Amino acid sequence: MDRLELAAFLRSRRERITPADVGLPAGPRRRTPGLRREEAAQLAYISTEYYTRLEQARGPRPSREVLAGLARALRLSDAERNHLHHLAGAPPGPSAGPSREVRQSIIDLLHRLPQAAAIVMSATYEVIAWNDLAAALMEDFSALSRRDRNLVRRVFLGPHPEGRPLYGQSDTDAFARTSAQHLRATAARYPDDPEVGGLVDELLAGSEEFARLWASHNVTAEPTLYKTLQHPLVGPVTVNCDVLDIADRDQRVVIYTADPGSPSEEALRLLSVIGTQRMDVPG
Repeated sequence: MDRLELAAFLRSRRERITPADVGLPAGPRRRTPGLRREEAAQLAYISTEYYTRLEQARGPRPSREVLAGLARALRLSDAERNHLHHLAGAPPGPSAGPSREVRQSIIDLLHRLPQAAAIVMSATYEVIAWNDLAAALMEDFSALSRRDRNLVRRVFLGPHPEGRPLYGQSDTDAFARTSAQHLRATAARYPDDPEVGGLVDELLAGSEEFARLWASHNVTAEPTLYKTLQHPLVGPVTVNCDVLDIADRDQRVVIYTADPGSPSEEALRLLSVIGTQRMDVPG
């Protein structure tokens, strides 16, 4: 365990996080722009005294549970998480759960596709990044809780406004089948992750359809090449679906494009102007 390097690393990671990043008020008289020690400790579920000793190079070797809490609280990347483990003298094992951190280059890619709607999904079908056109075509993901951004939960458990399929998709049954098969494979890769297990349990308890698909033990899904979404403002939009795997993060980029010169291409252009505003609701 390299106590001095560990202390410096923790301090540098803490100071780069603003209170707003983790939903805390800035409050008066902050000497640094980052989190206070007691705030970092609270987020990591350890005592302030213990965290302070770590930053002062006086603490004992942290357990793997403490290291996991620190990585979560300080919003470490996978590389930083591994570095933290090595500094603490506890070489990292495999990641316990699916990664939700999207590389900046992937986020930049989404925004360089102005004529395509694009999202990034985690291994559990949570939408973790999107561009403006995806928000206009599907929904404003920024207005949703993390729970409601999970598409496998939404397709099986709703809500489904006015009884319509999720986003009015023409392939709802195929999407449900594919997502259940992918989630079974995800559960096998992350057997100890409580979020994955909790999601599966919730779906099994709340959806007979999911329970039936889960019981089939299928893990191979046919790719979706195109689908039609019924948009409340511009009507049906038929899009091609291309999926790029990000193997090192266990994530997928889904890109929706319309055929050149088609009515759907015109619909996407209109949506790029309209954005997420609701023109059907009086101002």
